[in-house]
Order: sequence, then C-alpha cells, then structure tokens
Amino acid sequence: MGDIKKGNVTLMVGNMDRALQFYTEVLGFSLKERFQNEWAEVEAPGMTLCFHPQRGTKSHGSVSLGFQVKNIKELVAQLEKKGVLVTLKDEGYLLLATFSDTEGTPLYFAEMKK
Repeated sequence: MGDIKKGNVTLMVGNMDRALQFYTEVLGFSLKERFQNEWAEVEAPGMTLCFHPQRGTKSHGSVSLGFQVKNIKELVAQLEKKGVLVTLKDEGYLLLATFSDTEGTPLYFAEMKK
C-alpha cells in the first residue's frame, strides 16, 4: 500500500472554535496547528484529530472516538465538573463512559478490568 506514514481522524464541525475548545480545554488534548476556520489538528493519545468545517447537510454520529484509560472514575468526575453529561456503565469485563462532544460526535472512555 505504498509508503503510508500515519493516519488521522477528521471530524466535520459546525463551529470550529467550540469544537477546539472542547477537545483542548475539556479533554486536555494539544492543538498542533490551525489554519483559520478551514483546518485544525489536535494531538490526542495515539492519534491526530483533524477538524474541517461541515458544509451542506449536517450529519454526525457516523464516527465515534474511543480511548482506553487507567482511572475512568477520576476522568468521569473531571468531565462532569466541566459540565459534560457522562453515562458510566459496568459491562462486566470493562467500565465504559460514554459522552458527546459539542457537535454530537459520540466519544467513550474504556477501562479494562483485570
């Protein structure tokens, strides 16, 4: 497949400022670069998230972003302090916290039980 060097996930957003604020201030990821309201890149654990303005019919929910974590209850408490509505479920083999970003994109944290 050629010489592929890395990948990213691109999220189509209706409001670039609001989306970037959520991913940098609420989730604590680092803004790598931004080209006005046309493109931005955020460094997340193990991946680069890219943001591009949504044009035409708005659709969301076709992508979900998941992160494996070590202390899910601590992270849930931090999100709730920042006003994020989180659902925490015990799935037997893991704890699962689900929530959405400001654009409605589903996200989850998963903590594997030992």
